[in-house]
Amino acid sequence: MSASEPPLPARSPWLRVGLAMAALATVALTLGLGFWQLGRGQQRLALQASLEARQALPALEAEVLVAPRAAAPASELLHRRVALRGQWVAERTVYLDNRQMQGRPGFYVLTPLRLAGRDEVVLVQRGWIPRDFQDRTRLAPVVSSAGEITVTGRIALAPARLYAFEGADTGPIRQNLLLESFRAETGLPLVDGSVVQVGPPSEGLLRDWPVAASGADKNFGYAFQWWALSALIIILYVWFQFIAPRRRAAREPR
Repeated sequence: MSASEPPLPARSPWLRVGLAMAALATVALTLGLGFWQLGRGQQRLALQASLEARQALPALEAEVLVAPRAAAPASELLHRRVALRGQWVAERTVYLDNRQMQGRPGFYVLTPLRLAGRDEVVLVQRGWIPRDFQDRTRLAPVVSSAGEITVTGRIALAPARLYAFEGADTGPIRQNLLLESFRAETGLPLVDGSVVQVGPPSEGLLRDWPVAASGADKNFGYAFQWWALSALIIILYVWFQFIAPRRRAAREPR
């Protein structure tokens, strides 16, 4: 330090304690967030592995959907493959808005399927169509055969709900579909849950459904970023609290 430079003021012990506590709290927070993101990624991978294991099992018949839940618990049926025969109730088709596929906004197309030889009806998530940006109500054509068809898919819960304003859940185009409300609205004997149709594009629909592990890489990336920030905080604290003062003191004339 030159003779013209004033001496650096001594730091208060309380300031040192405060800086240490702040650094410790920030490091603990960033480490915790990193481990949380790591856990989220591992959960996604485990869920995807479970889905793939269930889908590798033999396909079930329609009877499991209408059987008493005591005989076929819903938790054991979820994500299992199923083959259904029946007829579309095409006039009750619903288009769920603000749903994406391949990064594009559009609609999930849901049509009830009346099971062959039975009264029960299953709600089928048939696939996705793109949105017309000039006219939201102009829908891409979807083919619904009038005769008996076979649908292959996997057993799922009811479609995921999005935030919706009042009145947005009525009509062919809606934000959400609640099974109980739709059952009362249509008078159809809908079974609980739904079936997600799988397979190549057909009938004007895409079926590139998102997979459970699709966000795992992002979770792992976020975990690395939080841990990198934690390491940076430690390095900066050690530098400014220990290394820099000693280097400065070594340069001062004795």
